[in-house]
Amino acid sequence: MVAANGARFHVAECGSADDPLVLFLHGFPEFWWAWRHQLPVVAAAGYRAVAMDLRGYGASDKTPRGYDPFTVAADVSGVVRSLGATDAVIVGHGWGGFVAWSTAVLAPKQVRAVGAVSAPHPLMLMRTAQPRAVAQVGWFQLPILPERRLLAHDGIHIERLLRDWSAPGGSFPDAEASRRYRAALQVWPAPHCALEYHRWFVRSRLRADGRRYSARMRTPVAVPVLQVHGALDGAVNAASTATTPPGLITGELRHAVLTKAGHFPHEELPEQFNKLLLDWLAGLEP
Repeated sequence: MVAANGARFHVAECGSADDPLVLFLHGFPEFWWAWRHQLPVVAAAGYRAVAMDLRGYGASDKTPRGYDPFTVAADVSGVVRSLGATDAVIVGHGWGGFVAWSTAVLAPKQVRAVGAVSAPHPLMLMRTAQPRAVAQVGWFQLPILPERRLLAHDGIHIERLLRDWSAPGGSFPDAEASRRYRAALQVWPAPHCALEYHRWFVRSRLRADGRRYSARMRTPVAVPVLQVHGALDGAVNAASTATTPPGLITGELRHAVLTKAGHFPHEELPEQFNKLLLDWLAGLEP
């Protein structure tokens, strides 16, 4: 457990504390275990690999508020400092990628590089979302009912989300992944906390804090960026993420599409993803 930004965060760690820090951020509806294929491999390559449970997920604190990107970016930068590091390569998937992008702008001193997995730049998110994902996020705006649906029938809806967003006919999620992710969101108020991220993103578009966030995110991301997408992503249109508007990224950008992966390339094709990630990490300046 690591204390940061007024809360406690659960982290899973591999590697030496003296090695460069790579901090992994999971997406919805997962927790740190999503990076099980990456942690030992990245540590063996000479890095300190750490995966955290975001606020509201897993064993991290489930606070009544704090699911906006300003707070969560402060969570991530605080965890980096609490781990004794000056900065870190932040690798985030899905909503964790949204947080990684946000942290690079809102807390740039703690971010050495950004790995965005199935996560377009936040200002591009609405333009790249698949229709089914847009409808799902719209449903999440309702009070109480989405939480009940996530809890109903031992969380079977969570497995359906994972399957709908991954590559058709693939092996993800297998029985163990389904069991773990369903169990993680059965702990109240985890389902409510997880949905609060989606609710802030939609509802803030009509509020001053949302306009302030959008204005801040026009600040260029000046660090190296790796964008990885699955061509068969059921949540994000991979083809529309290849071009980011000029000026949003001024650091070196590498874009890769895994043709046989869906929304979870790091879990669906871990060997291909790990090779891509390690090649990119090796090319970063010390």
